[in-house]
Parts: sequence; C-alpha cells; structure tokens
Amino acid sequence: MVQKAERVQGGRGKPVGNITRGTTNPNRMRRLDRWLAGPQAWRLRSAVDPLVVDLGYGASPATAVELFERLQAVRPDVRVCGIEIEPERVSIAKSLERPGLSFHVGGFEVPVPGNPVLVRAFNVLRQYEESDVAGIWSLVQSRLAPQGLFIDGTCDEIGRRVTWVALDPNGPLSLSLSMRFGGFELPSDVAERLPKALIHRNIPGERIHAFLNALDQAWLEAAPLASFGSKQRWTAMCQSMRDAGWPLQDGTSRWRLGELTVDWSAVAPALKPGAHAGRVP
Repeated sequence: MVQKAERVQGGRGKPVGNITRGTTNPNRMRRLDRWLAGPQAWRLRSAVDPLVVDLGYGASPATAVELFERLQAVRPDVRVCGIEIEPERVSIAKSLERPGLSFHVGGFEVPVPGNPVLVRAFNVLRQYEESDVAGIWSLVQSRLAPQGLFIDGTCDEIGRRVTWVALDPNGPLSLSLSMRFGGFELPSDVAERLPKALIHRNIPGERIHAFLNALDQAWLEAAPLASFGSKQRWTAMCQSMRDAGWPLQDGTSRWRLGELTVDWSAVAPALKPGAHAGRVP
C-alpha cells in the first residue's frame, strides 16, 4: 500500500516530520554509499568533525549500520548517528550501538551535537507533499558543516534503481541516477523512483522530462554496442549526452557502474509546485 503524502509536522519541541512506513532492506543503499565513499569521500576526509547522519533509517537499522561500516574505510573515526521519529524504532536499534554509531529520536531538525558533513535521507521525503520539500531542504541544509552535503534520494525495494539529489549549504548541486544493468529496458524506467522534488515533473515542459527523453534516445542509438555488454552501451550513452551539451559531472569510472550525475540546473523544476505545463506559474 502506498502511504498518502502528508504535510510536514513539528513544533513546540516536537521532532519535525511524520512517522513513515519505514520499510527497508539490507544493502538497499549500497549504490549511494558507494558514491559517498568514492567521489564524495574528500568531504569526510577533510572534515574537522567526521559526523554523518542517517535521517529516517526506517523500521530496521540495517542500512545505518552498513553506512557506518562502509564509511569507516574512508575515515576510521567517523561518527554515524541514525535518527528516527518513531521512538520504538530507536529503542530497537539501541542494542546495535557501538563506539562511533548511535541512534536518536528526532526529525528534520537533526537533533545531534555538531554540524554533520553528510546527511542521508532516503525514501523519506517522497512520503511528504511536494510543497514541503523546499522547507525541509532548507532546514537540513542549515544544519550542515560548511563543506557538508545533504542527500535526498529514493530507490526501489532492493536498490536496483536509485536516484538522489545532492545539496550543500547553498542549494542543490546535482541529480544522480544509478541502475543495475539488466534491470531496465530504458533509462527512463527510473522515473518512478525520482526524488519528491522531481517525481511529479516528468511531463512535457519540464527539464527532467527532456533529460530522461534524451537519455532514452542516446540509449537506443547505442544499441549496436549491446553485443559488448550493457556497461559499454551505458558508457556510450553517457558520452553521447555529454557531447550533446548535457552537463554531466562524472566520467567513465562512474558510468561503468551504471551511474551518472548531472548538474541540478539541467533538471531543476521549471514550474512551481502544483502548476502544469502550459499554465503560467
């Protein structure tokens, strides 16, 4: 059952947010974690305080534990704080605490001492109203360290199709897509897993719609490379997109993983929340 989108709640000392379904699975966030421990690892290595927050980790703390273990390879003294608005979920997770890993009751206000260098909120904002996204982004951004990054993302149940928006304290930087080869027919199959800020924008007149259409066209044009494998075909698709002027931020080493990252300016919503193509916003 799909949970109805809710307006964000909070105030009077209460955590900011609502209780979500909390469904999760082990290894579901591996594609994002690989990105955090790869091209974004410099943020953690250079941080004075290596604080990381897993915001809204769900009914099971498994993915928070995985994040902690993966980032330890980057920064052995990393501190990962899992935050959940449902007290019972935090009580369950407490037995897994260890030096560097802790769990806390809270919401988008991020109630932990210090300013995190990374905040991960996955499959959380998609359960809120689109009109609440900007306010939630701003609140979490205000808690970041100067070189901090907030990742708002969505994925399918076992992490085969994944998207995320990366934001620093000044605003959104990029959109990333990561897909398992063999798990899609067209790149636009990922549309159902777009972050809340974009999932309702895959319509004519919006930049994300044009971007996904261009991806599909480049993928189809790279069909002759299919006999060499999906990795080569995806890489050719990405190179074609770059050659066509799309501002991709990454290169072959990431493309070969079924991943690509594009400047936020190329996909940012063109219309105000609730507006429709053809109507003056």
